[in-house]
Amino acid sequence: MNQQPIYELSIQPYPALPDQRRRDASVVYFSNLKKTVEFLLTTLNIHGWEPQVSYSTIYRNLQLRDKFWQDYEVSGVKFFRVVISKQILNPVLPAVEMEDYPRKPRR
Repeated sequence: MNQQPIYELSIQPYPALPDQRRRDASVVYFSNLKKTVEFLLTTLNIHGWEPQVSYSTIYRNLQLRDKFWQDYEVSGVKFFRVVISKQILNPVLPAVEMEDYPRKPRR
């Protein structure tokens, strides 16, 4: 079976104040890194955040660490963390040593 890498984009919010409840992370999957970065940059621009990343930065981090992350903060207060990680679709299944089922001899 062919192994195919996919990219997981996760946006993990930080609570602005300690008494606020923690929200769940938003997770989106892409089959193409370029589309992942375009989606991230577009989403940041739509919501008024200055994009602090580039395709080459993300690509190099994924090659070195298999993960990229960036915190977004204003005046020292963290609002959310962007995480892009490489996942493997159809991973190789491990083989185990096992005897074959004994078959009756044919007559």
